[in-house]
Amino acid sequence: MFKRDVKSLADILQTVLRKEGFETPLLQKRLIASWDAVVGPTVARYTGDKFIKNQTLFVKILNPALRQDLSMMRQKLVQRLNSKVGSFIISDIKFY
Repeated sequence: MFKRDVKSLADILQTVLRKEGFETPLLQKRLIASWDAVVGPTVARYTGDKFIKNQTLFVKILNPALRQDLSMMRQKLVQRLNSKVGSFIISDIKFY
């Protein structure tokens, strides 16, 4: 009899995404989408554009006082966002 290498669909999808180069953009999209859940609805209300460039998350904050408070919590936010996604995606956050 033949021995078949049975793999789960999740493993196959993960392999295909990694091989085609879509894994990192997908994780970056998930990280940006999880911003509102990590910081909460109050901070999310004052958040503008968000994008990732060179492992740095750039976030536009509309309130200057809130921008200063968040800049003091940068490392904690980086850890929370990376743990929410389950992978090391960003290494720093810049608020503008």
